[in-house]
Amino acid sequence: MGDCEFCKIVSGDAPSSVVYQNDRTLAMMTLRPMARGHILVIPKKHAASLSEMEYETGGELFEVGMKIAEALRASEIESEGINFWLADGKSAGQEVFHVHLHVLPRSETDGIRLEGPRLGLNRSEMDSDAEIIKEQFNGGEHEF
Repeated sequence: MGDCEFCKIVSGDAPSSVVYQNDRTLAMMTLRPMARGHILVIPKKHAASLSEMEYETGGELFEVGMKIAEALRASEIESEGINFWLADGKSAGQEVFHVHLHVLPRSETDGIRLEGPRLGLNRSEMDSDAEIIKEQFNGGEHEF
């Protein structure tokens, strides 16, 4: 994708501070960090959304993220906790339309919060929602 900033990084046409890469993934420091050590893990093959990415690559993003989390915790960078964040779609907060997993080191005092309203669903409503999703999961191409 010619106008995708992450694809330019993968091709070497834009600078980045690479932490790790292999044939399918690249992990780099983000340009707009929320904390020191904030890293993005991306697929090298362009995928604007999760539905465009192969499952194997998705699993590898999380595997690389887990290894980076271990490295952060072992480093001098403050990382009492780690958040993974992946926004899929504009309404979910995605700003760069190339899949990317944020690996965000956290501390008790960093002030970063993910807050919003909580629904008060009862068990019957949760069971109904589970059935709706299960029908698509089992009847579609998502069977395991």
